[in-house]
Amino acid sequence: MVMTILEAEVDPEKATLLETTYKQAIEHLDVGIVQTFLLQSSKTAGLWQIVTLWESREALETMRQSGETPGGVLIFRAAEVEPLLSIFGVVAHAEAST
Repeated sequence: MVMTILEAEVDPEKATLLETTYKQAIEHLDVGIVQTFLLQSSKTAGLWQIVTLWESREALETMRQSGETPGGVLIFRAAEVEPLLSIFGVVAHAEAST
């Protein structure tokens, strides 16, 4: 698994637009996405992240090589900011049992 983190400072007046755009975008997730989260910092209100868990590095690379602008980038651009991308390999994880 691979995790991507898009991060940007969003003007407080654009936060609702960011949230709305995210909610619309997640109605149709890219192939290979396992989970995605929209996060707002509890310390810095203007700091936002979209954290996405991908099933594999190959799935992420397929999306990146498609020639289309990634959905997360478009979400931030709707709020008039350009996000920074970080990519992490998931070394280990756990889930609570239901």
